[in-house]
Amino acid sequence: MSTLTRFSAIPYTGPAPTNRNPYVPADVATIDARGAEIAARAGVALEQETGLDLPAFIVAKEAIVPTLRALRDHTEFQFDLPLDLFGVDYPGREQRFDVVYQLYSVKNNERIRLKVRVGETESVPTSVDVYRAFDWFEREVFDMYGVRFEGHPNLRRILTHEMFQGHALRKDYDPAQRWLLSEQGVAKLKPKIDPRFEVEHSDFERVTLNLGPSHPAMHGTLRCAVTLEGETIVGADQEIGYLHRCFEKMSETHTYQQVIPFTDRLNYCSAVINNVGYCMTVEKLLGVAAPERAQHVRLMLSEFYRIADHIVCIGTNLVDLGALTNFWYLFQPREEIIALAESCSGARLLPTYLRIGGLAVDVPADFLSNSQRIVNMLPKYIDEVEALVMKNRIFRDRTEGVGAITKEDALNFGFTGPCLRAAGVPFDVRKASPYLGYETYDWDVPYAEGGDTYARFLVRFEEMRQSIRILQQAIDRGLPSGPVIVDNPYVALPPKEKVYNEMESLIYHFKLIMHGIQPPVGEAYFQVEGGNGEVGFYIVSDGTKNPYRVRVRPPCFPIFEAYGHMIMGQTIPDAIATLGSLNIIAGELDH
Repeated sequence: MSTLTRFSAIPYTGPAPTNRNPYVPADVATIDARGAEIAARAGVALEQETGLDLPAFIVAKEAIVPTLRALRDHTEFQFDLPLDLFGVDYPGREQRFDVVYQLYSVKNNERIRLKVRVGETESVPTSVDVYRAFDWFEREVFDMYGVRFEGHPNLRRILTHEMFQGHALRKDYDPAQRWLLSEQGVAKLKPKIDPRFEVEHSDFERVTLNLGPSHPAMHGTLRCAVTLEGETIVGADQEIGYLHRCFEKMSETHTYQQVIPFTDRLNYCSAVINNVGYCMTVEKLLGVAAPERAQHVRLMLSEFYRIADHIVCIGTNLVDLGALTNFWYLFQPREEIIALAESCSGARLLPTYLRIGGLAVDVPADFLSNSQRIVNMLPKYIDEVEALVMKNRIFRDRTEGVGAITKEDALNFGFTGPCLRAAGVPFDVRKASPYLGYETYDWDVPYAEGGDTYARFLVRFEEMRQSIRILQQAIDRGLPSGPVIVDNPYVALPPKEKVYNEMESLIYHFKLIMHGIQPPVGEAYFQVEGGNGEVGFYIVSDGTKNPYRVRVRPPCFPIFEAYGHMIMGQTIPDAIATLGSLNIIAGELDH
């Protein structure tokens, strides 16, 4: 049976946080020295890239698989969590594409970046045998750039349909092109029979069924094909489904500030957290820090939206299980949270409230009192719903042992967030790489043993309580005085009264509107803890007003990849219960 364990943190007893730049964990020389140490002791050939925000290396394509395996299995480094794999296009270069791998070591709380440079006609050996998470990530690079991965078990498009022509993230691809999807372009899913169920004779005829995408239990966009033997799922294959917007391509054709509304629509259940991750990545490139007041508000709204995200997950999952009352009951506190965001920005679900360098406007005068009112009301709703379901025999039968995943498999599939913590790994970005002053708050990281649907419920219930702890401390500290956006005319628009009365401010306003923010040439990655796990943004700047490349590391993408693995040997009702507990947000999948 799944049990919940608190991962205790040492309470902070130091001075109150000050206005600081929290985005650079160490100076470049320290990062380069660590990179040189890894290169010397990894046991494989690594060509170090210096002057970056992470230890970074260039690896020959024929050496990438043994390099990944060596870094994973090294007794000291143990880079056991595959965070991301993506591409960058440099059409003026002989080896046109960078295939970028980002890895994390849970043991050492350390990140590295590997790059394989490859030409248009070259291929890269698949790394699926090292990290299962890279199956879908490699398919995405193939779909978006045309880079082939030799030996991949199922190298086909994943974000676009079969009638799509070209590769959307190549620099020479016209973003105005449209390719209509007909019935012939719909992918034919072929569930692969799990070896455990390969038998010569069976009393049942095997039947293959489609679940979704036009189905409420698959949330309108997701699709899974299952092969049944009797009532047991013996094969499964899933795809992302309907929702495709190509956030990363749109980011290349808009200015840095104009990208912010697009980030709202990734995980639209906790939009502000996406804003925080993107804005802090650009701020890292610029070398600026938002004012202390803006950081405080960012933290508070992030925790409120985290609670709202978990409420949506728990409420809709219980609807999928047949328990409708909880959904309506929980949506009352969610409505209060959304109304709080509306009072700040004028918008509700997708507030687009952050700006690079701070906030769009200051919070209303009653922000803290409204926050306290919501914090006071939340425990009652959380406690009553938990009491209603956690001791319910039907609920326990529907969730315990259902959709379980081991700690080792969760890491290998690239899980982060509540789904990883429910499998027994207490990794939380807010503790591992604190930002917004999280290191100055007293709170715990809840994690569970079991990795099943019940464990995921346990973790999310407790995470809401921990968010309430953080919020209460933030309210007690009060809002710091001062501005909510940096006083930097190359980043933030000058105040209107200055624009109307000062020539310099008018010029700065004109320059920002016409030419935009122009970070220095370089690249940066920054990560935050989203509702479903690590939300990371990798941005390449070429010094112009538009990002050269924006990559979002979406936590739902590798989690949904594992879905077929998790429901093997289960039943259709088990598959529905499992999917809801994973909290797959379709907007994150198409990035």
